[in-house]
Amino acid sequence: MLLSNTDNVVAVGEDSVMTTMEKSADIQPLTAYAGETYDEMLTRLAEGSMHRSFSPYRDIDWDAPEFQVVENDRRWILPEIDPLGRHPWYKAQPEEKQIAIGMYRQANVAKVGLLFEQVLIRGFMDYLSKLPNNSAEFRYATHEVIEECNHTLMFQEAVNRIGANVPGFGPIMRKVAPFLGLAATPFPSIFFMGVLAGEEPIDHIQKSYLRSDADYHPIIKGVMRIHVAEEARHISFAHEFLRQHVPENGPIGKALLSIVYPITMRILCDVIVIPPREFFEEFDIPDSVRKDLFWDSEDSKKTLAGYFGDVRMLAEELGLMNPVSKLVWKVLKIDGRPSRFRSEPEREPIALAS
Repeated sequence: MLLSNTDNVVAVGEDSVMTTMEKSADIQPLTAYAGETYDEMLTRLAEGSMHRSFSPYRDIDWDAPEFQVVENDRRWILPEIDPLGRHPWYKAQPEEKQIAIGMYRQANVAKVGLLFEQVLIRGFMDYLSKLPNNSAEFRYATHEVIEECNHTLMFQEAVNRIGANVPGFGPIMRKVAPFLGLAATPFPSIFFMGVLAGEEPIDHIQKSYLRSDADYHPIIKGVMRIHVAEEARHISFAHEFLRQHVPENGPIGKALLSIVYPITMRILCDVIVIPPREFFEEFDIPDSVRKDLFWDSEDSKKTLAGYFGDVRMLAEELGLMNPVSKLVWKVLKIDGRPSRFRSEPEREPIALAS
């Protein structure tokens, strides 16, 4: 049965933005009916977007008292679910600095999300312009673009409220990003691999936050709740798109895609997850800490590999795991056990050694 992660939504404010994901530790992805065709599933996803969607200004009460940004608010201290939040260096800093670092980090994560969504929107619109009439892909993907535009509004509002002047991407990616969407039409399978390369780590991190009982600021909680709920559809579409289109590439094309797939995952994961150099310079964070977090320590290596359980499962399904590609996954340090089902949570907590 096709389930919606946005059932029972009640607006607004920290305690009232409710989704089914808050009622279960396991946030379920959208799946198709057995035997359902690709077009039928896309129609269902489109109807889900029509009937169960969010508005960044209707469903978050930005002016509610609990959403206000005030000085010395300990809710900006990074929780241990965040790799930096559980690092001994961060814990040893004065509380005022922990708060400042937390505000900057959360604002930059939101800005990265915004910029990545803009890359997707550019690529989607170029791809959609080439689709034929009566295309189910056109209908659903246009709904997704609308939702992504709402997400950019939501992320930018969060950045504005927090007040940190963050860059989002690093300098190289800021220059390259406007051109990445151009791959959507000539190389649609690679483009949608890139979609998953950005969406899966973000989704993994946000679900980890929402499954925890950490006390972090309601702005972050409200944004994550909405984003995770709607990304369930977006990630489902990317998975189904690749299931539909990767087999069309033939044996040689699939062999090439099997190598491109893990490389795309690793490159874009680093772009999405690792803060820009400005962040480390702003707060005098030692290089040794940066290397611990991204990705030299054993615990951070486990975290990195853990982001990709779902995409490894998809690679197995698509026949993209072969001796050569498995070696690439291993060299890139993102190999490991594939998920048994979509959004399978990690059962053992990961913590950096003191």
